[in-house]
Amino acid sequence: MNEVKKLSLGGWIFYLSEKKECLDKHKCGKWMHFFNNEKFAAHICEEAVAKGICVESKHTDAEEGVCCFYLNCDDMEGHKRAIGYFIENGLIRKTKTGKLYNISFKLDDQTRAGEYGPDFYSEIKLDQFVDLHTGEFI
Repeated sequence: MNEVKKLSLGGWIFYLSEKKECLDKHKCGKWMHFFNNEKFAAHICEEAVAKGICVESKHTDAEEGVCCFYLNCDDMEGHKRAIGYFIENGLIRKTKTGKLYNISFKLDDQTRAGEYGPDFYSEIKLDQFVDLHTGEFI
């Protein structure tokens, strides 16, 4: 298990590993999970960093909000670790037919540029890694 530093800042609770410096400003992005239980959000964010799933995570400091799990966009093994963690912990919503939603990885550059809603397009999506019907890695 990795040592995890916890920091509260500006409405966010951050969980940082000693390897945080490996995130590249223009390659860094996140897989996101929207939650309705802050205690659960805190647990999964801290655990993901402690287990080396990602080097940084954060969640909003409210009962409902978003968790972000950070890695570089070109870290294919990192994507697999994060997606595996999401699947193991039921963090990806399913459609009425039981298929996983095709969630997206979002670059921090896109967030800084204000790309949200219809203005947001991701080149990295869940279906590039797993079968959305079975949840198994391709």
